[in-house]
Amino acid sequence: MSDEQIRDLWRTMTLGWAEGDASLFASVFAEDVDFVTVRGEELSGREAVEAGHSRLFATAYRDTTLRATVGLIRPLSPGLSLVHATSTIAPMGATTHAQAVVRLNGSASIAAFHNMIPKGAS
Repeated sequence: MSDEQIRDLWRTMTLGWAEGDASLFASVFAEDVDFVTVRGEELSGREAVEAGHSRLFATAYRDTTLRATVGLIRPLSPGLSLVHATSTIAPMGATTHAQAVVRLNGSASIAAFHNMIPKGAS
């Protein structure tokens, strides 16, 4: 799995966010993803991620954009990588940090995702 395949996942995620398209946003996650939100809520599966973001894009995060920067990419095995990414939501300026496990199973997808607000960030 290449670093570019991994970075493409975050590019698709940010495009889905910018378009308010929860289906596109969630498409980067594995069907069986384990997703922890910044509030510590545990979502199981891509459908739950899509449903949750659909609500966000219809309310508090309507007309916002997500800028993501992939930092660490640490291969754990030929088809598994640990990834750290920082994201900022505009215009409110909220910053989050995510730790993810990306799995190559035919195509790359995010199998586990834990998102949090770093101490001192807004």
